[in-house]
Amino acid sequence: MSPLVIRQEERADAATDLDRSVELLRAVADGTIAQPRVVRIYSPVPTVAMSRRESRMPGFETARQASLVRDFTPAVRPTGGRAVAYDESCIVFDVITREAEGSVAQTRFFREIGDALVVAMRGLGVDARVGDVPGEYCPGEFSINARGAIKLIGTSQRAVRGARLLSGMLPLDGVERFTDVLLAVNAALELDWDPATFGTLATEVPRMPRAMVERALIAALAGE
Repeated sequence: MSPLVIRQEERADAATDLDRSVELLRAVADGTIAQPRVVRIYSPVPTVAMSRRESRMPGFETARQASLVRDFTPAVRPTGGRAVAYDESCIVFDVITREAEGSVAQTRFFREIGDALVVAMRGLGVDARVGDVPGEYCPGEFSINARGAIKLIGTSQRAVRGARLLSGMLPLDGVERFTDVLLAVNAALELDWDPATFGTLATEVPRMPRAMVERALIAALAGE
């Protein structure tokens, strides 16, 4: 059965967009959605998505306020990792796969999607690789970097019985407002990072049409 591809056209608030990820995850798990894989792609409102772990840190309320004064909506996302900032200039995606218990290990799913994203980015002309960049925001072994120098795509996961969700984000244009808010948020949470590692597709392949990037991502995530 072919994957279900959802190109979300309507703009939702930050909490609704994050809740939809979980709704799709549970629908795949319980069979409400028949397809064994769902790919969702959308353009978000300005958001700083923090993890549940960060929401329990002493500096969380300060981090929330730092987001708000910079016109980003603070939200707690359902997946792991650390704070991520994005807006309508970015592409956010979810890929959800049905699994028998224990059949899709977290590491294997990270690697599968990471390898597919690298192929997609290379097809667009990016020197893309799987691996973290020292000092990157929301650090992860399976980040997608460019030239081994800047982080382009970060991914995070959540699993329920019967299905697994992987979410990620790719910036397409300037990143100055993202580095600004993340400097404030991470300072509040007492977490270090290097803003020079926050990358964007625009520095690697200027003037790449958004529609072309979306097609490449969907093909990669759908396993086509």
